[in-house]
Amino acid sequence: MKLPSPLEAVVEALQRLPGVGPKSAQRMALHLLKEGPQAMAHLGELLHQAADRVTFCTECGSFTDRPRCAICENPERDPATLVVVAEASNVLTFERSGHFKGRYHVLGGLISPLRGIGPDQLKVRELLKRLEDRRITEIVLATNPTLDGEATAAWLVRLLEPLHLRITRIGLGLPIGSDLEYADDLTLDRALEGRRPL
Repeated sequence: MKLPSPLEAVVEALQRLPGVGPKSAQRMALHLLKEGPQAMAHLGELLHQAADRVTFCTECGSFTDRPRCAICENPERDPATLVVVAEASNVLTFERSGHFKGRYHVLGGLISPLRGIGPDQLKVRELLKRLEDRRITEIVLATNPTLDGEATAAWLVRLLEPLHLRITRIGLGLPIGSDLEYADDLTLDRALEGRRPL
């Protein structure tokens, strides 16, 4: 049975979300329809409010509904350590762990020659401006371990080396609970490189 075209449009819109396939999108759309027009209108209003209010922090580039985000406004955050990430969503991932107490800088993407993205399209000038603050002593590069993430990290190392700051890379390797038998060679190499004393 074919869905009515307005409902099919909702399903297609939901499928554009990451991790949502056709069946999940259809289940969500049917659930909203079952909940009634008020539920759909309420969701639409919340999405509209988020589109109007949520923006990016003028200092770090993370999500906020004010000029500066709660992390940049927090005087208890350690100003000495700056974690550099590709996307604002990466900040949420770090914050979920609750362990890092420093600050962030969002590049707004990764260097990707195949997609035509170079350093000039990233927030590198903003990063250099922030590094004029002499309280920052360590830069932690936390880009994904992909080709683009590694290229961006290597480029940033070359750019930042003359500043004589401590430049580190997040540890990459085996996830907790994994089995060595199933680890690929590159993951094992990274795990060995990132080893630390106990």
